[in-house]
Amino acid sequence: MVKIDKILLSIFQRSFKSITDEMSISLTKTTRSPILCEAKDFVTGLYDSTGQMLEQTENLPILSFSLGPVCRVIIDQYGNNIYPGDVIIHNDVFTMGNQNNDVAIFKPIFQDETLIGWAAAKGHQADIGGAVQGGYNPKATEVWQEAIRIPAVKLYEKGELRKDVWNLIFANIRLTMVQEDIKAQIGACTLGERRLQALVNKYGIDSYKAHKKELFNSTETMMRAEIAAIPNGVYYGDSMVYYDGKHKGTEFTIRAKVTVDDDSIIFDFSDSSPQTKGFVNGTYTSTCSAITLSFLQMVNPNIPHNEGMIKPLTYIVPEGIILNASYPAATTFGNHLCPQVADSIAKALSTAIPDKITAGWNHLLCSLFTGNHPRTQEKYVDICFLGLKGGSGALNGSDGYDHIGMIDASGGILDQDYEMFEQQTPHTLLHHEYLQDSGGPGQWRGGLGVVTKIKLGGDDTTMVVFGDGDVKPPYGLFGGKTSVLNKISLTYPDGEKMVPMSKDMIEGIPSGTLYYQVAGGGGGYGNPKDRDEGMVRNDVQNEVVSKSQAEEVYGVQIKD
Repeated sequence: MVKIDKILLSIFQRSFKSITDEMSISLTKTTRSPILCEAKDFVTGLYDSTGQMLEQTENLPILSFSLGPVCRVIIDQYGNNIYPGDVIIHNDVFTMGNQNNDVAIFKPIFQDETLIGWAAAKGHQADIGGAVQGGYNPKATEVWQEAIRIPAVKLYEKGELRKDVWNLIFANIRLTMVQEDIKAQIGACTLGERRLQALVNKYGIDSYKAHKKELFNSTETMMRAEIAAIPNGVYYGDSMVYYDGKHKGTEFTIRAKVTVDDDSIIFDFSDSSPQTKGFVNGTYTSTCSAITLSFLQMVNPNIPHNEGMIKPLTYIVPEGIILNASYPAATTFGNHLCPQVADSIAKALSTAIPDKITAGWNHLLCSLFTGNHPRTQEKYVDICFLGLKGGSGALNGSDGYDHIGMIDASGGILDQDYEMFEQQTPHTLLHHEYLQDSGGPGQWRGGLGVVTKIKLGGDDTTMVVFGDGDVKPPYGLFGGKTSVLNKISLTYPDGEKMVPMSKDMIEGIPSGTLYYQVAGGGGGYGNPKDRDEGMVRNDVQNEVVSKSQAEEVYGVQIKD
C-alpha cells in the first residue's frame, strides 16, 4: 500500500494543471482559425484510464465539462480495443457531445501496456459541414441540416493514419483549414501524452494511482464543505428563452429547482419547457456544463478542477426538454442557453447566499460572417467576438467586469486582434470602445459593454445573427438596475437601414454596408443611491457614467 505524501499530492495536482496549460499553449500557437488561435474557443484536459477528470485548462468554460462524458463513451465503445498510438475524433451531440462545431480529439496514454489516462482537446471548428457555412443554421430542424455527425471513430489506429476515415470526414467540411486545426489538436494531445508518461515514470504507477485517488477525495471534501455552508432547503429560479427561430413571439421557460441537503446539491430542470422545433435546443452535456460553471462561480475558486469537484453535484435534465433535446433535433444553439441556466440558478440561490451571487450578465447577441475573401479568393468564417462581449453582473463588494463576454465564456473568449481581423476578413473595423452608461447602476455597478462599427467588404457576405439578448436587458439584484439591450443594425450603401432579428440569416450583403452593434453591460447590485460618491465621480471623470445618470440615478451632483 502506497503511503500518501502531502507534498507529492500537491506535486501531482500542479503537474496535471501544468500539463493541460502546456497543451493549451501548444494549441494556441499551432491552430489556424482565429476562433481558436485568437479567441481561444477550446479546452484541453487530462483524464484517468476510466475517464475521470484529472485536470483541465478552461479557455472556454462551457466546453470544459463536456470532455469527461465523451471519454467514457469512447471507453465503453472500444473496450479492450484501445491501443498506443490511437487517436479518436468525436462531435456527436447524441453521444454526449455538446455542440456540433465543438470537435474533440482523444488520445489514450499508456505506460508500457497499461492504459493510465487520456489526453483530450476540444475546439470550435470554423466549419463542420451541414447546410450553412460556419455551422450556425437558424433554419435547421434536424441535426443533418447542421453538421456532419461524427460518433467516436479512430483517425489513427496503433499510430497509423486511417486515410479512408480522414477523407470521409473532411470531404464533408468546406474549409481545409479545419484539417490543420484538427492536426493541431492531435499535436496538443500528443504533448499531454508525453508529459503524463514522464510524470508517471518519475514517481511510479502505484504512486500515481494512489495520489490521484487521494486528490479526488480531498477535492470532494473541499466541495462538500462549500455546499454545507449553504443553508439547507429547496430553491427555485426561472429564466426565459425568446424565439425559437421558427415561430415569432414564442417564449420558453428555463426553471431550476435547487435542493441543498447538507453537503450535496441537486440541480433539477425537469419543469423547463419542452424542446423546440427549431435549432434553439440544448444537449444534456451542454446543460450540465452550464450548471457546473455557474455553480463554480459561487464557491471557493481554489478548488482543484478534477473529478472530486463534481461528485457532490447531481444533475436532473430529462430528455425531451429544451435543455436536452431528443434525437434528431437541431441543437447548435445549445451552448447559448447557458446564460438562462446560469440566471435561473443565481436567482434560486440569491436568497441563500446573496454575497456570492452576481446580478445578471449580458446575454449573447452575435453575428457570424461568412463569404469569400476578395483578396485571397478563399472562404472565411468569422464570429464577431469583438462586438459580442458585454459586461458581467455586479457582486456585493465588487463592480462587474467590463467587456468580459457571456457567462458561458466567463472571460475565456478573447478579443480578435484588430489588424488580424482586417487581414483574415474583408471587413474594416471603424469603431470599438466601451459604451457609456451600459453598466447597470447599483451600489456596485455592472460591467460595461461595448459599441462596435464595421464596414463590410466582399460583395456577397452572409450574416447569421444568433443569441437571446435583444429582448430583455440583464437584471439587477437587491435594488440594482438593469443594463441596456443588445442591438445590431445594418446600413446598406444606398442608405437603407435594416435591423435583423435574432436567429436570422441575411444573405447577399453588399460591400460597403455599415454594421453597428451594441453589447450591453451587466446588471447592478444594490441601491444606486448607496454607491460611494467618490466612485460615481470617478466614473463620470472616466466617461464610464454620464453626468445625467450620475445625477438622476445615483443622486450625485456633478459640477461643470
